[in-house]
Amino acid sequence: MNIERLKEIREDKDLYQKDIAKVLNIPQQNYSRYELGIVAMPIEKYATLANFYNTSIDYLVGLTNERKSYPKNCKNED
Repeated sequence: MNIERLKEIREDKDLYQKDIAKVLNIPQQNYSRYELGIVAMPIEKYATLANFYNTSIDYLVGLTNERKSYPKNCKNED
């Protein structure tokens, strides 16, 4: 997993760890541990960040270099 991407995208937006911690409703120290790879970030937090940054979870974890988000209408039509 590419945890460097979390720091990269945050800094690209000129945000501080405390700003993202506020978005995730967690202490700044917890977010710092996510960026450092000390603690694994829960998938729900990745989803929140993907929505906040208007990107995909795949981009945040380094599975793609495509920064744009997926279409928001994700109905499952079986």
